[in-house]
Amino acid sequence: MSEYKFRGLRPPFLSRGIMDKGKWPAEVLQRSEQLQAQLAAPFRDLLHEHQLPEDFLPVLTQVFLPLAIWTLNRHQHNRPLVIGISGGQGTGKSTLADVWQRVYREIGYRCCTLSLDDIYLTQQQRRALATKVHPLLKTRGVPGTHDTALGINTLKALCSADKDSTVSLPRFDKGSDDRIPAHLWPVVSGRVDIVLFEGWCLGARPSLEPKGPLNELEDKRDACGKWRNYVNQQLEGPYRDLFSLIDIWIMLKAPSMACIVRWRQLQEHKLRARSGRGMTGRQIAQFVQHYERLTRNLLEDMPNWADCVIALGEDHKVRGVQLGADSSRRV
Repeated sequence: MSEYKFRGLRPPFLSRGIMDKGKWPAEVLQRSEQLQAQLAAPFRDLLHEHQLPEDFLPVLTQVFLPLAIWTLNRHQHNRPLVIGISGGQGTGKSTLADVWQRVYREIGYRCCTLSLDDIYLTQQQRRALATKVHPLLKTRGVPGTHDTALGINTLKALCSADKDSTVSLPRFDKGSDDRIPAHLWPVVSGRVDIVLFEGWCLGARPSLEPKGPLNELEDKRDACGKWRNYVNQQLEGPYRDLFSLIDIWIMLKAPSMACIVRWRQLQEHKLRARSGRGMTGRQIAQFVQHYERLTRNLLEDMPNWADCVIALGEDHKVRGVQLGADSSRRV
């Protein structure tokens, strides 16, 4: 299990831009090159499914694929490896999880994914919380609006499963803003080797600065700080317990909060193109203010201790890969 603690060291970048072959350990590079032909068709399908440009293919083959192989060094055959993928909205968490799930399956590992978004409290539970604690807790997203017990129980069930076990994976419907009925959740049968757990605030710690309101939302709707204090209390308690179940930490790091707003707008544009639903630009700008404080805190704090940081440029392209000092010795 991860100790989830600040290590106090900022490891150097292994490379900037698409990874130089010479920067990877020989065994990682060799295995990646062996798999490229095998994964050519799945990667092409992935580009289409995620509406990614053709020039994203080298990122899949030269960054995401070797990193998938690199993480396997942490796998212990007596229990699943829980990989936490953290990153602001629109950084590509679900894309990375999808890539890695396909890679792991191709090389014979049983893998499943779980999103922090899928363990939101029900709409009814959030309404009750909004009445009891603060009206802003009606809006899903921040720590305090997730069912951490459900997340902990699900991860523990996956980690302790045997060949005869069945584990249901929670699912949330953002369209209806409510949890999907449990009888419709996908079921994992048997033991898994790898669990990919992704979420925008994985690894977040209480945000103590600035003490006053950070944006218009906090100024107008939480001037006294009750909502912010509740979020911090949740991070100190149940979220710390949830995060402790993660074995290896991956961060998709945006260059700035402004980029995250733009990327969220891109996500909504794709959603509108697919379904006709989605927020307007103004609605997005207001919505992300719920996340701004913790997002800024994560951008500052998490690169200091994450096992791997994938640095993104303003153009959304990978600009570098940073491996933690402790992690690099494990490769």
